[in-house]
Amino acid sequence: MSLDLDQVNIDDVLESDQAHVWHHLTQHKPFEDKKPPMMVSGKGIRITDANGREYLDAVSGGVWTVNVGYGRERIADAVRDQLVEMCYFANAAGNIPGAMFAKKLIEKMPGMSRVYFSNSGSEANEKAYKMVRQLAALETDGVKHKIIYRDRDYHGTTIGALSSTGQFQRKGQYGPFAPGFVEMPHCLEYRSQYGEVDNYGELAALELEKVILREGPETVGAVVLEPITAGGGVITPPEGYWETIQHICSKYNVLLHIDEVVCGVGRTGKWFGYQHYGIKPDFVTMAKGVASGYAAISCTVTTEAVFDRFKANADDPMSYFRDISTFGGCASGPAAALENLKIIEEEGLVDNAAQMGEYLLEKLRMLQQKHQLIGDVRGKGLFVGMELVKDRATKEPVDESVPAQIAADCMEQGVIIGRTNRSFEKFNNTLCLSPALICTPEDIDEIVDAIDGALDRVAG
Repeated sequence: MSLDLDQVNIDDVLESDQAHVWHHLTQHKPFEDKKPPMMVSGKGIRITDANGREYLDAVSGGVWTVNVGYGRERIADAVRDQLVEMCYFANAAGNIPGAMFAKKLIEKMPGMSRVYFSNSGSEANEKAYKMVRQLAALETDGVKHKIIYRDRDYHGTTIGALSSTGQFQRKGQYGPFAPGFVEMPHCLEYRSQYGEVDNYGELAALELEKVILREGPETVGAVVLEPITAGGGVITPPEGYWETIQHICSKYNVLLHIDEVVCGVGRTGKWFGYQHYGIKPDFVTMAKGVASGYAAISCTVTTEAVFDRFKANADDPMSYFRDISTFGGCASGPAAALENLKIIEEEGLVDNAAQMGEYLLEKLRMLQQKHQLIGDVRGKGLFVGMELVKDRATKEPVDESVPAQIAADCMEQGVIIGRTNRSFEKFNNTLCLSPALICTPEDIDEIVDAIDGALDRVAG
């Protein structure tokens, strides 16, 4: 029997939620005296809560996920039909939607060829790390095992993924972490480590070479980077950065792992964020927008050259990738992902993300001229951030309570925006916007007007 929302007693549901559900990223002390928020329905770019209040969702489900918007019946139908036909079999054997989606996905990723299915972005990244570690064991007696990550980047919630995350508060209290992960500096030109320079991108990228040489090139197997840093403040890479990173990886035989969990599948105005910069990765991981939240799925995509290294000695029982993801065998995930991809193609949503992203940046830069609190506006496509400062000259960040107040004010106006949260000691000061790829100029106007009003009230 399907759930009939008309027959649901919402007060009973809210009481059950209050009594039994442990919500993500939430301090529950306030919910001793009041009910937690609950969303119950969505259509297009808008979502409705348990009180019947409608909101424009400018963060695609709270965490950059619902790329094609809510209420897509054709995705739901595809999932339902697949579940009836065959819901699951371990991915040691294939299934029809998995094979079809893999082929269609690889068509969007020249140079890549193999898709490994799992169920979350954290898990997708863990798979790549395990591949790097296993190749080190097979080819260098475990020596070339180190993985370099970048300050301010986030790669997931598991202990392994947190070990490769450059966000102090996100990692706090969860150590000790896995050994063999080494940090390199960030590439946020607005907060340049070198002062005013003309070649910031190159200098920031050369920090990778410094770390490789310090650790020993023979010990470094891979570097994992977001093409555009997401939860660390929506950081777009400076000119010259990626070309230098690619050169360094080639020079020292270091595998390049691009984490597209947030940026992938159209968010930035191209199919993948790395495709703005001419990068040739060895691994690409993705999750959130792969099925727009209609089913759980993630992918670890590799080149054929990486794949072939796990076939080098077929007589060795330890030579193949001995990993399994239970829910990587769910056929509903690729069924949803395949339909999601078709919608993005048919409706031209990658191009829309690029065009609406330019419009959004233009509108936010106009806000920047009006509000001294806005220190920097940056982003790519429908993935945009505004860093808030007390003083533009010193760039001193505002207290994290300020963006929290602005987000709360926007919520009161019926617009949900995001902000950096529980990531850093000082720099939880960026407002984050990532509306669905279907958004219109009118939607963007509504988002910007809400932020404008909130800035007036909070800063005024």
